[in-house]
Amino acid sequence: MSLLDVRNLSVTYGSGASAVPAVRGVDLTLATGQKLGIAGESGCGKSTMALALLRLLPPSARLTGQILLDGEDVLAMKWGRLRAVRWAGASIVFQGAMHSLNAVQRIGDQIAEPLLVHGHPTPAQARKRVGDLLEHVGLPAARAAAYPHELSGGQRQRVMIAMALACDPRLIVADEPTTALDVMIQAQILRLIERLVADDGISLLMISHDLAVLADTCDRLAVMYAGRMVEEGPARAVYDAAEHPYGRALSSAFPRIGDPASRLAPRGLPGDPPDPADLPGGCAFHPRCPAAVEVCGAQDQELREAGAGRRAACVHVGSGS
Repeated sequence: MSLLDVRNLSVTYGSGASAVPAVRGVDLTLATGQKLGIAGESGCGKSTMALALLRLLPPSARLTGQILLDGEDVLAMKWGRLRAVRWAGASIVFQGAMHSLNAVQRIGDQIAEPLLVHGHPTPAQARKRVGDLLEHVGLPAARAAAYPHELSGGQRQRVMIAMALACDPRLIVADEPTTALDVMIQAQILRLIERLVADDGISLLMISHDLAVLADTCDRLAVMYAGRMVEEGPARAVYDAAEHPYGRALSSAFPRIGDPASRLAPRGLPGDPPDPADLPGGCAFHPRCPAAVEVCGAQDQELREAGAGRRAACVHVGSGS
C-alpha cells in the first residue's frame, strides 16, 4: 500500500456560479521513501494541492475526492485526528521562511511547539530535541536562542526543515523550499533535503516551477497545468524527453550546461496559464500548444500510457505523431 494515495482530488474556491476550480481531478501515489516532484508555472494549482493534503486551505475551499495517508482518508478525519496527523504523520515546509516563522518568538520555542503538542516531553527534553534537530540540519544548537531576523535566508529555511522533522513524520511536503534563496544556498538546501530523506527514510513531495531542480532531486516527476496532471513518470526521463508539449516547454526554458544551442537560443513558452475562472474548452493547454490540432480545442485529454512507467495527457501520445 502506498504511503500517500490521492484519488480524483478537486479543489474549488467559492460556490455556485462563482466557483473557481483550482485543482481538477488529480490522481497521484507516493510510496514509502520515494521522492515525487510536482512542476508547473505559477497558477497551475501546485500549492493549493499541497495545502489540501493536510487540509490547510481556507474555509472558502471545497474539497472532493480522497487523500489516503497510510490508508486513512484525510478529508474524512475529524478535527482531533487531523490535528494528531499534522506534524506527526505528515508535515510541510512552506516557501518564504520569514513569512512562516513568528518574528517575535525565538526559533527554539517555535521548533519546540509541535514537540510539546504531540510528544508531551518535559521542557528539558524539548530543549535537547531542539538542539539535536538544529544540528541535524547543519546549525549550531545555540542558534535556538535566535530570533528569525537574526538568521540568514538559508538558515531560516534550515529552521523550517528542522521544524518539519520535529515529530518524525513519514511524509514531508516541501512547497518551493528554495525559491527565495540564491543559487549556492539553494544547492546546499537541496542536498540537505536529499540527505535527510535518505537517512531518515522519509517520503518527500516537493513542489517547484524548476524542472531541473526536481529532476536532480526526485525519483519521479509530475507536471501540472491548469489544475490537472498532464504528465507523470521517472524524473530524469520526463525532464530529458517529456511526452507532453507543456513538459517539453518547461524543460527547454532552462539552459543546459554544455549545450550552446540552449544557452544561445533558449526556448520558452509565450503567454500565461489560463485564469481558473475562465478555462478554455477542450485541453486547457491547446491555446498555447505548438502541436495543437482540431480535436484539442473540443475534447480534454486524460492521462494515458506513454512508455515504461510514464503517462501523459496528450492526443499525440501513442499516435506516432
